[in-house]
Amino acid sequence: MTKKNYRRRKNKSSGMNIIIGAGLVLIGLAALLMLPGKNNTDTSQSESRSVVPVEVNYPAPELSLQNVSGQNETLTDYQDQVVLVNNWATWCPPCKAEIPTLEAYYKTHKEEGFVIIGVEAGETQKDVLTFVQEHDMTYPVWFDLYGAALNAFHNESLPSSYVIDRKGVIRLSWVGEISREMLEKYVTPLLTEN
Repeated sequence: MTKKNYRRRKNKSSGMNIIIGAGLVLIGLAALLMLPGKNNTDTSQSESRSVVPVEVNYPAPELSLQNVSGQNETLTDYQDQVVLVNNWATWCPPCKAEIPTLEAYYKTHKEEGFVIIGVEAGETQKDVLTFVQEHDMTYPVWFDLYGAALNAFHNESLPSSYVIDRKGVIRLSWVGEISREMLEKYVTPLLTEN
């Protein structure tokens, strides 16, 4: 092979590499443009961080604990209501983050037969009461020093929430922080069921 032929072949090879490289770049850009983008019309930033519930269908467990006033309460005390049981802890960042959302939803829907029972996992009555007062929590709060609620629902993750319909059936299960959008989308329709 002559020097001249070698240069032609090398130039031809280099040109082909440039064309292939440019083609790959264009394919990559096209793929990026085809990825679903953020839809600001119906998805808020908080919803994108929220966990979507799992739809379930099984009887609510029997659960009886003391509320922050020292009185015993059971889940059956709230039959004929839609109940969201929220297992949480005072030291848990996502638990604390969702409390204002839960409180606002509760205030909006409590007249429709909706109640939240916040079950604090592991702190003393005094510590829980102090936390409840500092965070202006108005929904019922129970304290669970020994994990009875976590055992009853077979889940030790915090926060975890369960929605019980008016017939005593658990319909929704969440593990993680809940957004207002998810509550409205999944819980509000249950409020109209008999």
